[in-house]
Amino acid sequence: MEKIRKGDQVVVTTGREKGKRGTVLRVLENKVLVEGVNRAKKHQRPNPVKGLTGGIVDKEMPIHISNVALVNPATGKGDRVGFKFLEAQKGQEARKVRFFKSNGEVVDV
Repeated sequence: MEKIRKGDQVVVTTGREKGKRGTVLRVLENKVLVEGVNRAKKHQRPNPVKGLTGGIVDKEMPIHISNVALVNPATGKGDRVGFKFLEAQKGQEARKVRFFKSNGEVVDV
């Protein structure tokens, strides 16, 4: 189980993109693609088979997972995340969930 997953709201904590927020588009091994963060210009060739036109395209580049933090909706700031087990309900086993370190609120219900 990863601390940061696809679809999470994150904030960049270091680097030239510091303070920018976005949604995680994709999680690679130890890097993440964040929407609107760490954009680079790519010179793309036209590909008539795929229907792509040529030109200069803006593209999101990966950023290291240690340089982003999950946004806590209660505070609106980036927060550290931990794991804990919720107590088992009748006929179910204990669930492992993510929680915010600052206020103990569960991230995924």
